[in-house]
Amino acid sequence: MREPEYITIPQLAKLLGISRIAVYKRVKNGRIEATRIGKNYLIPKKYINALLGKSLTGKDKERIDAAVVKTVKEYGEVLKLLGRE
Repeated sequence: MREPEYITIPQLAKLLGISRIAVYKRVKNGRIEATRIGKNYLIPKKYINALLGKSLTGKDKERIDAAVVKTVKEYGEVLKLLGRE
């Protein structure tokens, strides 16, 4: 039998170790992508690794790169001095 491609909000809450309400709020504000079927929301399993921090999306990588550039720009000299110690 084929494994389901989606999980429910309660299943995701248990997996993340947070409440169902917290997951529901994240779905409602768009932080977690979900598909609504009737009164239920289903979360595609392909997004689970990203939610758990096991993989980075292109958007995540861009944000990290921007943060690194900003940090080096603002604290470059300090970082060089700390590297010498």
